[in-house]
Amino acid sequence: MFSAVVYAYSEVGQRCLQVLLDHGVRVPLLFTHEDQAGEQRWFGSVADLARAHGLRTVTPAQPAAPEWLQAVRESAPDYLLAFYYRSLLPPPLLALPRWGALNMHGSLLPRYRGRAPVNWAIANGETQTGATLHYMAARADAGPIVAQEAVAIGPNDHALAVSMAVAAAAARVLTGALPAMALGPPAGRPMDLTAGSYFGGRRPEDGRIQLDWPGMRVHAMIRAVAPPFPGAFVQVQGRRVVFTSSRTAGEAARHPADAPCLYAEDGQLFMDCQDGVRLAIGGVLIDGTALDGREFQERFGTQPWRFNFTAQDQGT
Repeated sequence: MFSAVVYAYSEVGQRCLQVLLDHGVRVPLLFTHEDQAGEQRWFGSVADLARAHGLRTVTPAQPAAPEWLQAVRESAPDYLLAFYYRSLLPPPLLALPRWGALNMHGSLLPRYRGRAPVNWAIANGETQTGATLHYMAARADAGPIVAQEAVAIGPNDHALAVSMAVAAAAARVLTGALPAMALGPPAGRPMDLTAGSYFGGRRPEDGRIQLDWPGMRVHAMIRAVAPPFPGAFVQVQGRRVVFTSSRTAGEAARHPADAPCLYAEDGQLFMDCQDGVRLAIGGVLIDGTALDGREFQERFGTQPWRFNFTAQDQGT
């Protein structure tokens, strides 16, 4: 089997590293990241897996610094392999392996190039995403495609579930590509960048729900950034309300004259949207306090809590 210097993080990184180890790929050097303070880690640890297998594991802030270029050069790898590594690898690094540099991306490239592809896809109402193995180039997510697999996004799927499905698909894509990779650089088809789009990293503020959004857009945003991600939220009379989950209720709004509004009904929590869509809400955090439907009802009763936004609440 071949050798590879690996750059990996998150669930896709952990699962793809496991695939390499299971198939006897030699990994003389592994780059990963230190977990960020305050970030809720929902994914497996690349560092723990690597160290359990005795791999040389490093976490430099500048992976392309001269000393790390030299370390990679001395490792003489057949490939550089990147799996959800958070730093763009520059051309001097990409030129070092004998057979090429490949990356695993969490979308059906060329769609959703860039950061947070699963979250952006759900927020935009997509019904599928995927995992794509492709060659790395100077531009992010722009090199020829080696293999990819589609992943369905159900109407009530949240980002965590889709992220796990994408990670499973990534492991299958890599497993399927290994026999060809063992023989030399695998064939790739050029990526048509005009058929896709690029998205940047998401900030917590990007989860703000606007007053005039239709219900399915509200639903998509809640699903896209539901915990363990930062969460979709509204600011109501100075109070921050974060939605922990959402599903379509399949029923018309109960309080259309008060929409958009939040209310409890028989211990369950619902949101009526301005276009008449009714959403079932799994729970909320109000100023940091978690409330399910029963707890919300005990605190606020059953009358609709209307979202009377001010300009400040709307972030304007």
